[in-house]
Amino acid sequence: MSVFNAYMQLSGAIDADVYRDEPLSRRTTLRIGGPADLLVVAHSYTALAHTLDVLAHERVPWVVLGKGSNMLVADRGFRGCVICLGREFARLTVEGTSITSGGAVLTSKLVNLALTSELSGLEALCGIPGTVGGALAMNAGSRDEWIGSAVRDVVVARPGTGLARLSASDIEWGYRHASFAPDDIILEATFDLVPGEKDKIARRMEALLKRRRLTQPVGVPTCGSVFKNPRNASVGSLIDGCGLKGRSAGGARISTVHANFIVNEAGATADDVCTLMQEMHDRVLKTHGIALEPEVRFLGFGA
Repeated sequence: MSVFNAYMQLSGAIDADVYRDEPLSRRTTLRIGGPADLLVVAHSYTALAHTLDVLAHERVPWVVLGKGSNMLVADRGFRGCVICLGREFARLTVEGTSITSGGAVLTSKLVNLALTSELSGLEALCGIPGTVGGALAMNAGSRDEWIGSAVRDVVVARPGTGLARLSASDIEWGYRHASFAPDDIILEATFDLVPGEKDKIARRMEALLKRRRLTQPVGVPTCGSVFKNPRNASVGSLIDGCGLKGRSAGGARISTVHANFIVNEAGATADDVCTLMQEMHDRVLKTHGIALEPEVRFLGFGA
């Protein structure tokens, strides 16, 4: 693996911003994480394809990162390249009752465009941070409503193959799951929506926002929900029932607002968060006999 060779080949040669030793704490909502050896913000498909070719030739591992809203990065960082999507992938267009969104578009912008266009079907994303690509990858939404239900098709880049357009029926959608291949890079999606009254859409969005403000920590660094809800159970209630609300480890604390959130209170490390996650998992297993499954993704923790 030669990160230096990859850096030299990419820096200044393509429509991209290329960084060495970029602290990932700047690029995750939890504000935790050591440096990535290399970070590339690709502003076009040509730049992205060239980046993937160079990384493959130099045998540099890579991962795609949106806004880092459900990511825990190791304190030592990531020994490889982090790829972010730039300008060409941040476009939004409306045609009739359909919206086409680039993978780098913020979910908040997509939801707001649907509102101003008087189109319904994306309200469940209201208040959910991150990008459209990230939301599709994890089928974000509420427990009962998902982004996948509004998808017509998705364009992905497949290293070594090129572009592929997947219809919604080609993708298996489930709770916090979508069956994209591990190396699929989500570039664009088209959503089929339905006409609606702007006031009704706005009221539903405001009700969802109000509920999230009351039941989730806001204005503090978190990575969102830590564990997935088990079938027919609320993971927050399970953890709360174990008396873990407010429990801390170093600079990290289990939120007193919602027990399935961990807050970075004061310079928390990834190890602090992992300590709390382990305790949450073990106590719920011992008390309720349920093995919790992480919703947060991990980066840089491998051997």
